[in-house]
Amino acid sequence: MIYRAAIHRTFEAGGQTFAYSAASGAVVALDETSQAVLQRCATADGVDHPRWLDSAPDETRLTQREAFEELVGMGLVRSEFEPALTADPLPESAFPLQTVVLNVTNKCNLSCSYCYEFGEDRLSDATRARAPRMSEETARASLDMLFEKSGRLRDLTVTFFGGETLLNLDTIRASVDYAEQRARETGKRVSFALTTNATLLDEATIAFLVEHRFGVNISIDGAQGDHDRHRTFKSGKGSYSVVLPRIRALLAAMRGRGRPVGARVTLTRGMADIAETYRHLHDEVGFESVGFAPVTSSSERDFALPAEEMDRLLRGFTALAEEYVAAATQDRQHGFSNLHDLLGELHRGVSKAHPCGAALGLVGVSTEGQISPCHRFVESDAHVMGDVKTGIDEKLRAEFLHAGHVAQKIPCHSCFARPHCAGGCYHEAHVRYGDAGSPNLHACDWIRAWTALGLDCYARIWLANPGYLDRFEERPKLAVRSSSETQA
Repeated sequence: MIYRAAIHRTFEAGGQTFAYSAASGAVVALDETSQAVLQRCATADGVDHPRWLDSAPDETRLTQREAFEELVGMGLVRSEFEPALTADPLPESAFPLQTVVLNVTNKCNLSCSYCYEFGEDRLSDATRARAPRMSEETARASLDMLFEKSGRLRDLTVTFFGGETLLNLDTIRASVDYAEQRARETGKRVSFALTTNATLLDEATIAFLVEHRFGVNISIDGAQGDHDRHRTFKSGKGSYSVVLPRIRALLAAMRGRGRPVGARVTLTRGMADIAETYRHLHDEVGFESVGFAPVTSSSERDFALPAEEMDRLLRGFTALAEEYVAAATQDRQHGFSNLHDLLGELHRGVSKAHPCGAALGLVGVSTEGQISPCHRFVESDAHVMGDVKTGIDEKLRAEFLHAGHVAQKIPCHSCFARPHCAGGCYHEAHVRYGDAGSPNLHACDWIRAWTALGLDCYARIWLANPGYLDRFEERPKLAVRSSSETQA
């Protein structure tokens, strides 16, 4: 039987050779024997097993056989009869829900130029009048759906979104009370999160968020110049001077009593230096974590990121990654959340069939109760998959998941980064290509470079301070093979 190397990436860090398997998501440190076997299998002809191993010299046959079997087990080598990447059949019973995103309002008190919900790339029909705020009744029906469809899952999450989420604080308060009541009745645990532009944070709202241990993400694009370029009030006035004192009040109240507050930066054309933005938000403002996201838009928009800006973004991420690795080797936490999240996935051996939890364990709900794959598709009539009063249309959900499976995305089959990416964001694919199931081809080179950077950082941290990785999972996932032993 012929065996060949499967899709993978080999790289070096600290004088050690590693391989990353696209089939299993495993990061493997290779000794000389394993490296030689993998290289031999990577030839066009592959190797004929067991004839090739049987012909090896007696003194190396055992170690070569062990290395070969381990590489097969980790998905780095596969037989010629192993089926190509295929879509896993969906289970007969529906996926249990773990998270519901309630779009409690479709109104906003800002007029951000790049907003995908209100701008030129909006998916909703602008001519159709919709309920501006979610009623308490619709919110309760959404929560009933979450608890009833959660199956055996014990830990559930309710996320509030907008528009500007805090414009409908009454429904948020009522939802929290009702969700906590349902949690007591069912023996489950519920946590809360919201995204806000921070303009409406006042003392009473902050006290409420702290009391119920909300996870809070604040949309802020850096220092005043960057932030006010796009995040303005309808009058055109920038919002930075308004939100900064409110953010600092929230951070002070949350510190030691709530959950960490994260900054979410939308990156646009002409952005400031990434490391400079991070230092402002982390060191000067006081956010514990800072995450960066390239703007989701059609390439024709003035604020869209051209190729040269994406290159600059990667250089900025690389600089922050160096800071992260330096901190990790000293067992200190760093607030660069993009890398932190990627390292967690690499450590746990995540290999995604779908880009995210949309329509899997998560759904979005509009102000009127329509169910969509996620909050970004709320009010998109083409992506409705039910209503909170009648339930999820499992046929439509299955069709969406089947179309979005990585096996349907042919360009992904030969990409080593597919365990991390699985084709990329559904919403961006729809905006760019008119098809949520399409791979984000415009971002492929960037994603590969970012994944490669994450692999390098992961390996360097593992070599210098493996104990740091315990925070991602109690048992490390990095396999290291030597000629005398295997460590897991």
